[in-house]
Amino acid sequence: MTKTALLIIDMINDFNFDAGEALADHTMKIIDPILQLKKNFNEKGLPVIYINDHYNLWQADFEKIMDFCCNKKSEEIINKISPEKDKDYFLIKPKHSAFYGTALNTLLQQLDVDTLILTGIAGNICVLFTANDAYMREYNLMIPEDCIASNNDEDNQYALTMMKNVLSAETKPAKELDL
Repeated sequence: MTKTALLIIDMINDFNFDAGEALADHTMKIIDPILQLKKNFNEKGLPVIYINDHYNLWQADFEKIMDFCCNKKSEEIINKISPEKDKDYFLIKPKHSAFYGTALNTLLQQLDVDTLILTGIAGNICVLFTANDAYMREYNLMIPEDCIASNNDEDNQYALTMMKNVLSAETKPAKELDL
């Protein structure tokens, strides 16, 4: 029996870095498909796991991280896609991969998850590194092409191609996934 978890990676973000404005613009386009997936997961009682950079706060407190990240570029994104207390899991990560230095693998094992749907930003960095680590841990992967964003479309497409061809990920749009 397949049990799937939805990972939402780094969507709580301040976008205060080179190309941050471009990434914020691309991120706006992926919010609705991610929220639709999240709604489907909630209706089926499947786990939704936010995993996010810690912004040197080193606390797995999404409200503190949201407050820290909230600014003119990020406010609309954060308000739309923030985690729900007592409903969603929330983990912080020290580096690019959601598995590196986190309790994610242990949590997934406790939840009996064997399939992951990866969403979030940046597709060519944190999502790609997470996908690679998930593949090495033998998780089945779905990475909807309309649910990841990178600084530019070329890098995003390259990451999707790598995840599909090298990591055997399913990359069709979210609405076409068989949950």
